[in-house]
Amino acid sequence: MTKILLADPDPRTQTDLRALLTQRGFELDAAADVPAALEPLALGDVDLVLCDLALPGGGGMRLLEEVRALGGETAVVLLSAFGSVQDAVQAMQHGAADFLGKPFAPDQVLCAVDRALEKSALQKENHALRAALDDRLRLDNVVGSDPRMQAIFKTVKAVADTRSTVLVTGESGTGKTLLARALHAHSSRRKGPFVEVNCGALPESLLESELFGHVKGAFTGAVRDKAGKFEAAAGGTIFLDEIGTSSPAFQVKLLRVVQDRIVERVGDTRTIPVDVRIVLATNKDLEQAVRAGEFREDLYYRIHVITIEMPPLRERQSDIPALAGHFLRRFAAEHGRPPLQLTPAAMALLAAAPWPGNVRQLENVIERAVVLSRSPVLDAADLPALLPGRLPAAAVAAAAPTGPVGPLRDALASAEKQIITAALAHCGGNREQAARTLAVNRSTLFHKLRKYGIR
Repeated sequence: MTKILLADPDPRTQTDLRALLTQRGFELDAAADVPAALEPLALGDVDLVLCDLALPGGGGMRLLEEVRALGGETAVVLLSAFGSVQDAVQAMQHGAADFLGKPFAPDQVLCAVDRALEKSALQKENHALRAALDDRLRLDNVVGSDPRMQAIFKTVKAVADTRSTVLVTGESGTGKTLLARALHAHSSRRKGPFVEVNCGALPESLLESELFGHVKGAFTGAVRDKAGKFEAAAGGTIFLDEIGTSSPAFQVKLLRVVQDRIVERVGDTRTIPVDVRIVLATNKDLEQAVRAGEFREDLYYRIHVITIEMPPLRERQSDIPALAGHFLRRFAAEHGRPPLQLTPAAMALLAAAPWPGNVRQLENVIERAVVLSRSPVLDAADLPALLPGRLPAAAVAAAAPTGPVGPLRDALASAEKQIITAALAHCGGNREQAARTLAVNRSTLFHKLRKYGIR
């Protein structure tokens, strides 16, 4: 039940408000001065405070400051029989949800209470979402024991609190957006906004307006001035995804922003300084794009200050069991399932799949299995056909364990060896063709051939 604290020394006001709000189903508590009001507030179970501006013990403004200092989302509505416009403005500037002059009509009070509680609920939801996001973005919660991922984590920790521009490269689905959010979450800008723009999803004309803003009359439909995403990200981080798809004309304008941290709205000649951290991402080879004349060389070297390359999942196969377990626990909780497990056969199949969609594809495969399977143990049959045509049927059959079940590491190694052997047989012993069939690099396949003594 929603609890409201009436902090007002006037018995008549307390009586009237108690009758009105109790009728609406609210739980009421009362206090005649600031010290008495602080007691229930310290317990943290008050959703809204209706407080007289002239409350004994320091006044309503002091109580408002105490509420803000507690750091919760308790809303405060100030009341006053002698309040002025200046008092109302000051109260709102200091965080009051509303300001009512006495005497007030019942409808005024109920309207102010509803607005304040709605605002408080939104703040609580936002706080919970931010806390959940921050928890998911903590580096010690990011799954990745592969040496390349550990090196990436060290880089993030080293550069997160700097203003340096960061370029994140890698195939689609490798986690570039997650890494950009982790950079923001670990920086001193974490309380500022994180603004994400997919540059490949917008045509050039809209992209400029979206990022830099525009003034009224700049183009048809520009009926008012509009701030762009760079201005919206002030004090925080802006993440420009798929930057490799942008046109040369747009790249010229972006270069100026990256160099000077100023933007110029479309249709305007004035410049606006912006205090933002810029993180960019691409799945294209920008060096090759520069050589082909598709990407400006000066912009490339300007954004190539710190580059982080996210490895594809097929090159960090040792992380697949941990990632699969992570997603299994997460989706089981999200979909109200009891704790689930993967059989060695299912895990071997996941470890052997080529994963062209990388971590995102693995995530989707696990969620699908969690949703559709009714068993607490997921087997290979519960997984969707993983990229039919890319993995030989003999290799899939080899994933099934034979004989007694042993340690998972041994089962995975045994299954991987059988799959590689089957792939080589399928390709007539041609190692390069086997590497293509298994969708792994030649060097990765040759390393595993030496590891398992396969000739």
